[in-house]
Amino acid sequence: MNEKGKKRLSAVLKNAGLAVYAVFALFPLLWMVLLSFKSDAQMFTTTFIFEPTLENYKIVLFQSDYFRFFLDSIIVAGGAVIVSVVAGVPAAYALARYEFKKKEDIAFQILSFKFAPEILVVLPLFMIYQKIGLYDTYFGLIWVYQLISMPLLIWVVRGYFEDISMEIEHAAQVDGYSWYQIFLRTLLPLIKPGLVSAALLAFIFAWNSFTFPLMLAGTDVEPVTVAALKYLASDTVHYGQMAVAATVSALPAVIFALCIQKHLVRGLSFGAVKG
Repeated sequence: MNEKGKKRLSAVLKNAGLAVYAVFALFPLLWMVLLSFKSDAQMFTTTFIFEPTLENYKIVLFQSDYFRFFLDSIIVAGGAVIVSVVAGVPAAYALARYEFKKKEDIAFQILSFKFAPEILVVLPLFMIYQKIGLYDTYFGLIWVYQLISMPLLIWVVRGYFEDISMEIEHAAQVDGYSWYQIFLRTLLPLIKPGLVSAALLAFIFAWNSFTFPLMLAGTDVEPVTVAALKYLASDTVHYGQMAVAATVSALPAVIFALCIQKHLVRGLSFGAVKG
């Protein structure tokens, strides 16, 4: 086999490997979609060949309060990301640019909040929220979601600030720009890809949170992750209805990722190769 044939065979094998991996990675999603079109009677008696039905979608989307739960998730997860961006970006800049005592210890302490198990803090928070009136409120969940979203955003965005040369800021200062003008007009556009990717990841983590809304929310605020438990009946599990709830709840993250795909790819790859 000549060199050209070897290259062609290598390309075919690589594409085949990628196709197999894509099927492997997407199979849980495809399986969930299939379950959403099955009736309860077909759930354990059929695999891929069955008579599809829209009854599960009818029950979940039109005969329940699913859209209210969906809106609650949008408000809480979106509000958590907004607060994280407003407070986290300046914090990331400070950790990247300024030198102060125990800076790295503080940075690691912030990161440790992300890795601490939620069950460790949820009980004290439950008691505190009950006393100060934050239980079962939007603000209460948005506030506690900072333990999920802000550490990630601070650490990711800090790396992007560190990759920007200080000479850019010095040049802008020489031109007469104030610090706020430099930050808003020069630095933020430069870290936009990283900020977008970090915000999307923070949104996904906040959207998928289960322990915090389960313990710190009740009937007034009920995100979809907790509302899906309503399809667990006392005598049976409505897998098809749960699959519908899970499928629809996955749409926001997928849609946002597709809309900001250009910035997301640049943000996740930026700084991967240095030197």
